[in-house]
Amino acid sequence: MSYELTYEEMNHVFDSLRLHYKIYAPKRLKNAGRYCNTDIIRYKEIRSLEEIEWNERSQYSPKEVFYPINQTLFHFTEYGFMESQIFDKDLLIFARSCDIHGIKRLDKIFLENGNEVDPYYKRMRDKVHFILMECPEEGWESCACCSMGTNKTDDYDLAIRPYEEEGRVLVECKSDQFTSIFNTYPKTTYQPAFVKKNETVIHVPKITEDMVADIYALDMWKDYQTRCIGCGACNSVCITCSCFNTIDTTYTENGKSGERRRTWTGCMNDGFTTVNGGHAFRDDYQDRMRFKTMHKVYDFQKRFKTDYQMCVGCGRCDDICPEYISFTHIINRLYEEVEARKEAKADE
Repeated sequence: MSYELTYEEMNHVFDSLRLHYKIYAPKRLKNAGRYCNTDIIRYKEIRSLEEIEWNERSQYSPKEVFYPINQTLFHFTEYGFMESQIFDKDLLIFARSCDIHGIKRLDKIFLENGNEVDPYYKRMRDKVHFILMECPEEGWESCACCSMGTNKTDDYDLAIRPYEEEGRVLVECKSDQFTSIFNTYPKTTYQPAFVKKNETVIHVPKITEDMVADIYALDMWKDYQTRCIGCGACNSVCITCSCFNTIDTTYTENGKSGERRRTWTGCMNDGFTTVNGGHAFRDDYQDRMRFKTMHKVYDFQKRFKTDYQMCVGCGRCDDICPEYISFTHIINRLYEEVEARKEAKADE
């Protein structure tokens, strides 16, 4: 069922929802960007429609709402430990289609990766409800959601289309738990529109097990040895990157009281594969780039036997890279290399 509300009415709805939910959406933070006098768009708790940035994509994904950059797992003393507590309210997150698909990938990693689920991820993930945000007609310049099959979704509770100049919104309500909030408002016909075509196109390589050794040895990876600086920005903004470090932070000099935290890290960061004794399994930037690329377009799909890749084509990594490395271009280069090898093998 769909409804039409004014901005004022929708903000009153938010007031009611906040009794039971924390509402998060992309918000423009003035002068908080990585360069002087620039803004950044990140997910923050909001109180009104006016706070939401509708027209630009957030630099960071919504995963930081329920899978935070720093997360306390438990507190400890020399006498025992106590698991960290979380808030009682559920989470309402404004998200675009590709991000909702990306969270589906995170669910695979944290909830279906072996015999045990990650309890710290699950207790937050169980609280999440999505409000779908529509995208521009062709997305943004670096978007490739159509290539990755993430341009459409029906996995949301509400969808909202704002008409800022007219001061009104259209709302689709798909979940029974929210129907009672909207059924006093005028009904209308509204279904969200999805992106049908992107300016950027990704050609995903069809890789088989017998090709992996040849792919590891490709010369194309050498191009990133000098270009990549190992900053890990691409990992930080990616909706599907999930890796973390576990760190004990002590409160006292004797180290017997403190907390254990997990903190985001990623395969492109220095020290990520370093083990005791100082050996690093992927110290070269070219090896890290190869690992990340294969994980996004081959390893994940192989491990979980899905019909989709790990990458959702959101384009954030392309936009954030200080060295202007396009991950889209890397995947397309790999596609060309794989196709060339298939043709060479067919001619033998």
